[in-house]
Amino acid sequence: MTDRRFNQMRSRGWYQSVAMFGILMISAPGFANQTSNADATSLSYPIVETNQTDCFGISNALELCPNKDGKTFGQDSQYRGYIPSYTDNRNGTVTDNVTRLTWTQSIDINKDGKIDVHDKLTYEEALQYSLNLNQGGYEDWRLPTIKELYSLIMFDGQDPSGLNNAGNIDIVPFIDDKVFGFDSGDTASGERLIDSQYVSSTKYVTTTMKGDETVFGVNFIDGRIKGYGLKSPKGGEKTFYVMAVRGNIDYGINLYIDNKDGTITDKATGLVWQKGDSGMGVNWLLALSYCENLTQAGRSDWRLPDVKELQSIVDYSRSPETTNSAAINPLFLVSSIVGESDKIDYPNFWSSTTHKNLKNGKNASYVAFGRSLGYMGGQWMDVHGAGSQRSDPKTGDALQYPTGHGPQGDAIRIENYVRCVAGGRAVFTQQPIRLSRKGKTYTLTGHEIRQNKASSGLSDDLPSMGMKAQFSMDRPMNGDPSQGGDPFTMMDTNNDGKLSKQEVKGPLAKDFSRIDRNNDGYISKDEMPELPARR
Repeated sequence: MTDRRFNQMRSRGWYQSVAMFGILMISAPGFANQTSNADATSLSYPIVETNQTDCFGISNALELCPNKDGKTFGQDSQYRGYIPSYTDNRNGTVTDNVTRLTWTQSIDINKDGKIDVHDKLTYEEALQYSLNLNQGGYEDWRLPTIKELYSLIMFDGQDPSGLNNAGNIDIVPFIDDKVFGFDSGDTASGERLIDSQYVSSTKYVTTTMKGDETVFGVNFIDGRIKGYGLKSPKGGEKTFYVMAVRGNIDYGINLYIDNKDGTITDKATGLVWQKGDSGMGVNWLLALSYCENLTQAGRSDWRLPDVKELQSIVDYSRSPETTNSAAINPLFLVSSIVGESDKIDYPNFWSSTTHKNLKNGKNASYVAFGRSLGYMGGQWMDVHGAGSQRSDPKTGDALQYPTGHGPQGDAIRIENYVRCVAGGRAVFTQQPIRLSRKGKTYTLTGHEIRQNKASSGLSDDLPSMGMKAQFSMDRPMNGDPSQGGDPFTMMDTNNDGKLSKQEVKGPLAKDFSRIDRNNDGYISKDEMPELPARR
């Protein structure tokens, strides 16, 4: 094939396909003139870039990326790395041309031609399924580690949490759904839209919540890593979508060298890291500026790492509870903090990656190297696990969130810590070529919207409410809305932002156990049912 013919094919859209010997090559056009994947084969752990090509301000996407004097200069999209590139092997498997990992293509486990709740497996079932799998003529399949699974995430996705309107909606998932099997939760079976959690083989070395055995997974519809309790809040074992992997058994294993100059090189990824950290928490804007202006070890090409680069240095064999350390190799120096639980803990670290939803880009992604705390049952506890990936507002005042945010009371800090990175494949591009993937269309009812909104993108392991709760405004309760006022606020007599069984009156008390979806003994504002309008 001539170069001219190949370039013509590449220019026709998001996907380029070259049918050769029954193999389909798939990658993202527009990047070839900026960076090359050629040297990825020299690395055992190459980091696939996030695929974020939009530049963002504090809240929204920008028409033009900021220059050096701009507040959000140096963000994710301005550094291009190893572009996502896949080969469809036409045998039910896909090879990632960067990582050299081969994946099962479908998540239709029972092969009935549809993806639904019956395709989900428990953690133990997923281990066995992968071990016993014979696909594409290979039998050496395994359940992926969290680092292998996270290599597939793409941050041009849009978090649909908090949707307000029913009807047709286009959602771009955080995985290439034109290459890999993907779907939302099975809303027809009572799951929420965001119940698209994929399980890894990586167990948390300690527990979450109140002693729950926990495994890490990636939610490819809301774009996060979270530790999931193996027991479902609905009862029984929690189930997940499953993709098996084979090949490159060294992927995810770091090879660190202490350069004795305040930097650490990871020969597995080709990245050079700041050995220490910022020593204090800053907002996202200052985090970007801190790295862009850093000079250390005779180099000035430092940048704030994108979220996939940052996650690559998590050590999932460590945690504050089990090793009295951050979840990172002890070669690194990590500031200690006193967390919301009044225990010695370790910070969340900013990435340069915006975590956008269907409305805006106000949040940026961080990785928790200490406990990932939430306020539940009147106390702070580790609800997501060290090594989780979440998001915080880029700017603001954390004091506005004294008991966290969302159904699991996620700790909101805003002023997170910083560890800069240099080297690797990243090439600075002032104005990257903007690409977009076609969304997947879902038709949502009002009931499904309420289920999804209740999650607020912060508690994707909570059960859905099932039937819509009905409350008659003719029945008396404390804080009667007919007298004007917010029932929740009036019943919240101790002003702790949650309602206990003792505080709740009227029909809420009767349905308390059903409304308390996370079974923490309290009803939060996000769990409150939608009351009918007063006539």
